[in-house]
Amino acid sequence: MLRACHLPPIATPALCALRLSLIPSLHLSSPSNLHKASTLAPFQTSVIQTFTPISPYRSPWSLKRVFPMHPCPKGAASFSAGSNSEGSREILVQHLLVKEDDQKLLLDLQQRVSGGEDLSDLAVEYSICPSKEEGGMLGWVRKGQMVPEFEEAAFNAPLNKVVRCKTKFGWHLLQVLSEREGSLLQDIQTEEFHAKMQDPNFLEEAQLIDVREPDEVARASLPGFQVFPLQQFGIWGPEITTKLDPQKETYVMCHHGMRSLQVAKWLQTQGFKRIFNVSGGIHAYAVKADQSIPTY
Repeated sequence: MLRACHLPPIATPALCALRLSLIPSLHLSSPSNLHKASTLAPFQTSVIQTFTPISPYRSPWSLKRVFPMHPCPKGAASFSAGSNSEGSREILVQHLLVKEDDQKLLLDLQQRVSGGEDLSDLAVEYSICPSKEEGGMLGWVRKGQMVPEFEEAAFNAPLNKVVRCKTKFGWHLLQVLSEREGSLLQDIQTEEFHAKMQDPNFLEEAQLIDVREPDEVARASLPGFQVFPLQQFGIWGPEITTKLDPQKETYVMCHHGMRSLQVAKWLQTQGFKRIFNVSGGIHAYAVKADQSIPTY
């Protein structure tokens, strides 16, 4: 059974240990943090709540729940500029986790799955991973985002077949529910972006997003950008795929390129296929590409 909560998958504290680094953390506590934050994790509730990763994903990120969305990350996943994952295969995974020494329960659960019981139902009842609250859903992942043992088992598993693997967290029963081609996320330099901005067709075909706050946009702005203030994420986040087309090229900009990178990574988890982060933000654009734009 594919639960409603699986669409879209929701991040939980537990997922962050199994994954290495899918979703950095959105620091919304103050404007200064928004300017300087280098990690992000916009995903769950409009209340900022820090949690510690503890599952088969490992994550160095300081994850904060901001509103219902996707799952968490891996330790050294590339959120850096220029990461290009185009063409990479992504899989939608659910699992349940039991202690290493709980062999009797593991065998019993395997038999129940073989008898036709749903893995997500069993995860809710028996899994020791916090993902049990979402029926064991871990969300969309790609290679390099999970601990090796889990990754090998998941990426070699036939669709919908429940397989077993062991990690340092214990025994897992996992199931791959779907697969898709990965998306592209990379930085674009301000000079190149400026050249594109001179083409009227570009402004009609691309989606341009400014994630700065309204007072910042009032100081300096570029034509064609829709403003989605990061501090209002809880308002526009849930409706992003109705406001924007995930199939179109999407360019994200902020003041210095950090907040925009956070949002770009999140858009990637929401199914956006081609995402470009404006490197250095509008400040670099004003300094290097168009000095008529004010700096602040």
